[in-house]
Amino acid sequence: MDDLQTQIKNYLEHCKSQKRLDKKTLKAYRTDLAQFQRKTSLNELSELTPDALEGFIAKLHQSYKPKTVRRKIASLKALIHYLEYKELIDRNPFHKLRIKFREPILLPKTIPLSNVESLLSAIYQQRDAARTAFQRKTALRDAAVVELLFATGMRISELCSLKRNDINLSDRSILIYGKGAKERRIQVGNEDVIHILEEYKATFLPQIQNSGSFFVNRRGDALSDQAVRRMLVKYTKLASIEQHITPHMFRHTFATSLLDADVDIRYIQEMLGHSSITVTEIYTHVAVAKQRDILRTKHPRKDFHV
Repeated sequence: MDDLQTQIKNYLEHCKSQKRLDKKTLKAYRTDLAQFQRKTSLNELSELTPDALEGFIAKLHQSYKPKTVRRKIASLKALIHYLEYKELIDRNPFHKLRIKFREPILLPKTIPLSNVESLLSAIYQQRDAARTAFQRKTALRDAAVVELLFATGMRISELCSLKRNDINLSDRSILIYGKGAKERRIQVGNEDVIHILEEYKATFLPQIQNSGSFFVNRRGDALSDQAVRRMLVKYTKLASIEQHITPHMFRHTFATSLLDADVDIRYIQEMLGHSSITVTEIYTHVAVAKQRDILRTKHPRKDFHV
């Protein structure tokens, strides 16, 4: 039972059946742990020493950015914590290591509000100019998707996994299943967004009932995140927007727009589903950047000639 590969397999099964981790997290764990075993050539649990871990982490730093290294180390720490909990190892080798490295602060990429408006206009124009019922239905669904991304700041994975009963249009609330199986409920405050969601639901009701998913593709299956990405590329070109727009940028734009409007950051944290306020605080850097730009371009001192 000291075979490392066997215990990694047992751990992944534990993550799936006991911890109930989602597919993406399980896939990341599986990839990271397979890479660890491949890069270190360790076979036995007794070989999990501080030196072995230190050597592996050094290799990671040579190949990956700090954020990726941090994730891979977290995957490995989780495995070793499991082995310690199961009393399969006597000591946690991470206790002998000091791992500190600075992650560069990357400001979240947002979409100028003028581009959001242009994008939505392009979708609605497609719907109004549609020559066939199929084209009109597709544009209607696309409008509902983009409106909801921007209205709620939800992750694209959360949007694509929405079920029929998660959307309550009568009380304008949406039940979202976030990371770590955490639930949160968010309101839709805009009348136009509610209207397009109602129109979408009425039009696609047979497909929604058959699949159980709220957003569906042309085959009636759950809409995928890749389909949404392709859709955004299509309408970005139609709107003559030069910026590359991704689904996650709507989440960033949602958060920074609310922060710019003086919404308390703890409300934003709750709406985004962040477990820690420190994660949400990345958006304060964006607000500071905007403040600097305002003071540079709007402050009357710029007109002084001294």
